[in-house]
Amino acid sequence: MNESGPVIIYTDGGCLGNPGPGGFGAVLLYNGHRKELSGGYRLTTNNRMELMGAIAALEALKNRTTAKVHSDSQYVVKAIEEGWAQRWKRNGWRKSDKSPAMNPDLWERLLGLCARHDVRFIWVRGHNGDVENERCDVLAKQGASQKDLPPDPGYG
Repeated sequence: MNESGPVIIYTDGGCLGNPGPGGFGAVLLYNGHRKELSGGYRLTTNNRMELMGAIAALEALKNRTTAKVHSDSQYVVKAIEEGWAQRWKRNGWRKSDKSPAMNPDLWERLLGLCARHDVRFIWVRGHNGDVENERCDVLAKQGASQKDLPPDPGYG
């Protein structure tokens, strides 16, 4: 599928208060096509929404794909690229200091998607003029601002 190169993905997530109403946004770019995704939850955290941005984007890919995911979340990028999330999973969702790893439900989903696709995560500085990162921020805020947001099934 990727004869023209990888799918380029930008993601963001955040909350109106932390915890609070939260939203995520993603922009997928491939071969001249563009897809934007947005969603939100009634009560959640910034980190959960950063994860959901990446999850929603990768879940939108129909076939095995090479993707470059750009995120301003060092939590997400470092956990994948430096292998933290894989170690947390191997250790029963415990960090090296034996404390519980947060958000295991979402990490499990993201790791499964990374196993299905060829994914590289790239950190971008947030709110620094990157057009697609700024667009994802707008999409995330729109997601968090919707009326009648559903509950986040993994929060709380």
